[in-house]
Amino acid sequence: MQKPPQSQDFALKETSPNIGAGSVTGDKLSCTYDLVEQMQYLYVRVVKAKDLPAKDVTGSCDPYVEVKLGNYKGVTKHFEKKSNPVWNQVFAFSKDRIQASILEAVVKDKDVVVDDFMGRVIFELNDIPKRIPPDSPLAPQWYRLDDRKGDRVKGELMLAVWMGTQADEAFPDAWHSDAATVGPEGVNNIRSKVYLSPKLWYVRVNVIEAQDLLPTDKSRYPEVFVKVIYGNQALRTRISQSKSINPMWNEDLMFVAAEPFEDPLFLTVEDRVGSGKDEVLGKCVIALQNVQRRLDHKPVNTRWYNLEKHAIVDGEQKKEIKFASRIHLRVCLDGGYHVLDESTHYSSDLRPTAKQLWKPSIGILELGVISAVGLMPMKAKDSRGTTDAYCVAKYGQKWVRTRTIVDSLSPKWNEQYTWEVFDPCTVISIGVFDNGHIHGGDKGGKDSRIGKVRIRLSTLEADRVYTHSYPLLVLHPSGVKKMGEIQLAVRFTCSSLINMLHMYSQPLLPKMHYIHPLSVIQLDSLRHQAMQIVSMRLNRAEPPLRKEVVEYMLDVDSHMWSMRRSKANFFRIMGVLSGVIAVGKWLDQICNWKNPLTTILIHVLFIILVLYPELILPTIFLYLFLIGIWNFRWRPRHPPHMDTRLSHADAAHPDERDEEFDTFPTSRPSDIVRMRYDRLRSIAGRVQTVVGDMATQGERFQSLLSWRDPRATTLFVTFCLILAIVLYVTPFQVVALLTGIYMLRHPRFRHKLPSAPLNFFRRLPARSDSML
Repeated sequence: MQKPPQSQDFALKETSPNIGAGSVTGDKLSCTYDLVEQMQYLYVRVVKAKDLPAKDVTGSCDPYVEVKLGNYKGVTKHFEKKSNPVWNQVFAFSKDRIQASILEAVVKDKDVVVDDFMGRVIFELNDIPKRIPPDSPLAPQWYRLDDRKGDRVKGELMLAVWMGTQADEAFPDAWHSDAATVGPEGVNNIRSKVYLSPKLWYVRVNVIEAQDLLPTDKSRYPEVFVKVIYGNQALRTRISQSKSINPMWNEDLMFVAAEPFEDPLFLTVEDRVGSGKDEVLGKCVIALQNVQRRLDHKPVNTRWYNLEKHAIVDGEQKKEIKFASRIHLRVCLDGGYHVLDESTHYSSDLRPTAKQLWKPSIGILELGVISAVGLMPMKAKDSRGTTDAYCVAKYGQKWVRTRTIVDSLSPKWNEQYTWEVFDPCTVISIGVFDNGHIHGGDKGGKDSRIGKVRIRLSTLEADRVYTHSYPLLVLHPSGVKKMGEIQLAVRFTCSSLINMLHMYSQPLLPKMHYIHPLSVIQLDSLRHQAMQIVSMRLNRAEPPLRKEVVEYMLDVDSHMWSMRRSKANFFRIMGVLSGVIAVGKWLDQICNWKNPLTTILIHVLFIILVLYPELILPTIFLYLFLIGIWNFRWRPRHPPHMDTRLSHADAAHPDERDEEFDTFPTSRPSDIVRMRYDRLRSIAGRVQTVVGDMATQGERFQSLLSWRDPRATTLFVTFCLILAIVLYVTPFQVVALLTGIYMLRHPRFRHKLPSAPLNFFRRLPARSDSML
């Protein structure tokens, strides 16, 4: 039984945007920019000026250029005391908002009271040329300056003016007229940018042994361990079992490091001299730049490092070189692993760190971020709600950020991006955020999340353009809320069908994950460290991709406990098992002759398969083939999207949602925490009972031959001997036929009481009576 469809408001909607993909006529964008709607812009590139007249008493000027088009005005930066300034700034005016017929570039002199007019250049909009990439950029020209009356004045201005689209290479760095209210200090925070995640490595430190340690107290056996610190990651070995001055460990410690390597490895050998008191016996510093890189499972060479002991004399730290203790290490950068920096369920990249191990790409993924509609106001401005929205898309190591559309609840971005695809079983994530830093610096708050969309590439047909409006659904403490809709165009182009199909037979992760697997606890810790490194590095970019944005895109908190998610996963398991349960019910109906005609047909089919056993496997696979062909008619026509019913987001209890949004450790009052703890105990009690019942059934199987119940084991052993003799002298087909007919016998020949074998099994002893 299928679930009822979710609310139409939360459903995916197919759209028909006016894009160039699939079109052969009309004035469309070039083929490399055909997943978005065309947006016309008037571009003005202000390059430089020369021979500007002196305006100050000092015989110099402080020039800047003001580009005016109707009510819109863009201003370059000003230079002090410079008559030949170079600006090289681009201004973009949206054609949809142009309400003038004249473009004016005015050169002014910055002054304390009123800026002086120095000259201007005027263009008629009808005379401005049109440029379409891949044409080369328009060459700027020198224009003589005129005064307000149209007479020539001293000075020249180098400009390039053209009509173009958002496909123009000048578009990302241009000042935009739709962001005219943003000050010069905030312009950098609203531009579109492409970011690359840092290259992450696993650092493996194999601590083997140490020699000639010098503990202060020589009358006791030293309890020595090694502590290794890299950045904000710290790990330590266990205390050595050989309690001597030559301890041994042979332990692996794993860290995450990002290129360029900024920190060295700090290693200390310490002696546990008392409760909570450790004495440092020696230190060692290892630069990762000098560490060997390995691509496979072959061990790297070991090396002895001298341990330096430091003493503090008169407040200064001095190095003691009286006697050199040593430590034996095997340190390497493991390039054969993929460093997991995102949730494994939504991985966008599964390649190993070392580029030499990468397989060729199998295709191209193109994403057109077209627009959003119905966005919720995220902040107040002039006593009204407003949103300054931008998009972030993450696939593989490449992150893209669209420009911010200022003060709009229905922004239109129309930006297109491309990624290489190396594995079809990966996911692209697209998030929408409200920019909290458009006034420059860190004056604003955090960038608020509006919503997120995930698209799994393996669910897309090759070379087909998917144009859909995705609901932006976010779970709040008050319930699930639709924050708007985002319109996307997606196309996955396969360059080699053979290579792509071959990928389905390959391991999901690089082979090192299977040859030398990392434990689940290690992977969890390393993934957390990798996420922290990526968010810190991208937060240092210019403009920064904020920490809260990166963490939301990487699903940092996906591992936290949630009653809602636990229920959703339980019902997912029940959904998977529902097919098995349905088959069981159908067989029960067959055995109970609910439909005599069907039962007779099953008898005939069973007899045929027993007499001709070579038909069993072909019949099963032919049946599966026919089911697959039958289901092809109802195959999904659109990518999957966030499902509120599947997530149990629409049916979650308010207290469960409040618990999900609680901090870690908790910040709720003690009575609420006690209530939640008691609820968790009751649920865990039920789980405990089910696990105990499963253990009981398994122990009963073990007790068949364990002689724990001597009479039961005697009966079972005797039965096995008799059965072995009977099966040896009876053909297998006869046994199978008789067994099948017995199982399918008519209800008239059945008893309502349990069968003898089941009664015997239930009487077998288990170890539950030995439990305290």
